[in-house]
Amino acid sequence: MNYTLNTIVEMKKPHACGANAWKIVRMGADIKIECTNCHRVIMMTRQDFEKRLSKIIKG
Repeated sequence: MNYTLNTIVEMKKPHACGANAWKIVRMGADIKIECTNCHRVIMMTRQDFEKRLSKIIKG
């Protein structure tokens, strides 16, 4: 899958706030994503991110 900075993605599990759309805000060995609803930021490894990614909403 192709994704870059500011891409909106959907993860397999929704966030605790109920939203399921995330914006990629940092890329490298780790990927940082921000919830589009409550703006909580989480960081995970690229491997973990790709495992949890469901689909790309808006690139």
